[in-house]
Amino acid sequence: MPKIRNDIMEAEKKDLLKLIQENFAHLSKGQKRIAEFIMNSYDKAAFMTAAKLGEKVGVSESTVVRFANALGFEGYPSLQTALHELIKNKLTTVQRLSMSDDFSNKEAEGPALKKVLKSDIDNIRTTIDEIDMDMFNKVIDCIFEAKRIYIIGLRSSTSLAGYLGFYLGIILDNVKVVSFGMSDVFEQLLRVSKDDLVIGIGFPRYSRKTLEALRYVKEQQCKIVGITDSKVSPIASISDYTLFAKSNMASFVDSLVAPMSLLNALIVAIGMREKNEITEYLSKLEHIWQEFNVYDGKDKPHF
Repeated sequence: MPKIRNDIMEAEKKDLLKLIQENFAHLSKGQKRIAEFIMNSYDKAAFMTAAKLGEKVGVSESTVVRFANALGFEGYPSLQTALHELIKNKLTTVQRLSMSDDFSNKEAEGPALKKVLKSDIDNIRTTIDEIDMDMFNKVIDCIFEAKRIYIIGLRSSTSLAGYLGFYLGIILDNVKVVSFGMSDVFEQLLRVSKDDLVIGIGFPRYSRKTLEALRYVKEQQCKIVGITDSKVSPIASISDYTLFAKSNMASFVDSLVAPMSLLNALIVAIGMREKNEITEYLSKLEHIWQEFNVYDGKDKPHF
């Protein structure tokens, strides 16, 4: 069986449920009961300890650990990590909502606030701990080297793509945000070439249209930067360079706090590299904003 790399094995990329199905015939009787429970109730299994899962299906904790080993995982924690990745992609919003028992009454509103904020803090902390600075700098280099920069992020990632496009458009003059509108997504990407860069943004549940668009530009030999949540994300498998930001959900709402913070860092780093060149441009913008009263009040506006 393959060894775990970065806590998630390569085989899991294709789908944990398929992995279980492919190995089902070789499992022991007790292990098959674990497999059947996971395939039928992976949303519940993901939040169970090895002991709790064993108790649920009537086997020992050691049998659960051996089950994880039989699938190629180093231990149950690695299998549980794979389960967490699975539910991010598989659960519907209705299933996510049913898991949010802590938020189901008015008395829980206080705990809900703290739980969601703590989850967002944990996502940012994990993103900081796991960020690859060499990759971060390579992405900045790619942005400056590109002839044109296209940014695509659909569904819940639309706000992220628009935010990145807005600020990059202030710093650079070759940025285009690809979005739904009068023109189809593929029409907006029609002129991409190997000299261009496409930044693809996607978090669970991943937009199929975003993935199709990235596969199309890949065929045009266009360089791709992915901004997503994990190494098993389908966007990561398509991208030439990838930046990761955790988006573990506290409830049925996707957490985009860490991704937004990562984009902030990217924008600031790009701005600092171009600080001298954009000073004159920003001064002109400030004059326009003041002349046409873009911002309310007498305070100096901020872009």
